Amino acid sequence: MANGRIVSNSGRVVQVQNLSRLNTSPIAEWYGVKPKQLSHEQIDHYLATGISTCLDDCEEFFFPSVMPMLTNSVRGCFVAPPGRKLVTADLSNIEGRYAAWIAEESWKLDAFRNFDNGIGADLYCVAYGKSFGVDPFTVDKEQRQIGKVQELFLQFAGGTGAFVTGATTYRIDLEAMAEKAIQFIPMETIRESEKFMDWMKDKGMPTFNLSDRCYVVCNSFKMLWREAHPAITSYWKEIDTAVRDALANPESVITARKMKFQFTKGWLRFKFPDGTFLCYPQAKIEDDDNSISFMGTNQFTRRWERIRTHPGKLFENIVQGGSRNVFVSSYAPAEAAGFEIVMRIHDELVTETPDTPDYTVDGLSKIMATVPSWAPGLPLAAAGFESYRYRKG
Repeated sequence: MANGRIVSNSGRVVQVQNLSRLNTSPIAEWYGVKPKQLSHEQIDHYLATGISTCLDDCEEFFFPSVMPMLTNSVRGCFVAPPGRKLVTADLSNIEGRYAAWIAEESWKLDAFRNFDNGIGADLYCVAYGKSFGVDPFTVDKEQRQIGKVQELFLQFAGGTGAFVTGATTYRIDLEAMAEKAIQFIPMETIRESEKFMDWMKDKGMPTFNLSDRCYVVCNSFKMLWREAHPAITSYWKEIDTAVRDALANPESVITARKMKFQFTKGWLRFKFPDGTFLCYPQAKIEDDDNSISFMGTNQFTRRWERIRTHPGKLFENIVQGGSRNVFVSSYAPAEAAGFEIVMRIHDELVTETPDTPDYTVDGLSKIMATVPSWAPGLPLAAAGFESYRYRKG
């Protein structure tokens, strides 16, 4: 590791978040065991051998396929010095937790607390169960995947297209899903979805090449998730109203639940509960479509230009910014406890410590799951692992 701080949250320098997760299958094949039977020593030996044989230009004598071996080895190039170890932990579903907290979705906060205390179901199961009015403990694997897509792709005002994108990402067969799921959707929801589909078609808007039944089911999943999250969905509108009020009344401070909004000296500022700010330069209301826009760098063209946004995107900015504030709050306590931070990847801290029993993943996780003074009631949890070579947990 060379005792250096090498990665920031933004992914500059070494972009560890883009490295492949360690695939243990070829390692297990190399040792003639099943992946779950591999020891950390065997994985470490494999990585060390892969790296050293490449340096000696003789990898083809040891590995049947060189590129997968190299891909597997990249993360393992980050190594703790002799007498030191890596202690790594990340926050559990921090964006989902922060979204529920900042929007005051009380039932969901309770669901996170119950899960952390070992008496509640997994939140993807809870999402599906809440949508369909079923016991989350009875949700099967396929239904959980639907709940996962709902949580990850609908939280920031994503529509039917967002659900379709998420389902495709997680390789859900949409037509097969629709055939099974339609019988469990309330008839009133089905009718509303059919009306929405007809309206979309009349407007010449895309239905993503789905059958009518499949589109109706996907839109129903969106509707059911929103119905199950009244606090979050209403907060989208509150944020939009607060921003417009702030833009119309420069210097005034507009409050929407735990957030404050102000337009001052050309900057639209969002004030977080911890006192930090998220700023949008030269924000305004567009004349042609009444949308909110600001100046920024286009993520696709990399050009500085005017960017239009919407309430769901603003909520996403709030959640991601606030989640980072929670994450950052653990830096100083972690280092004060002897966990030297060497990498930060999204919500994951990689620390370097003496290779002694005094420094454990439970100790680091406890620090990261400590609720900041400015966020009372926010349920936090963290978990991780100890190793000598960096890997993805």
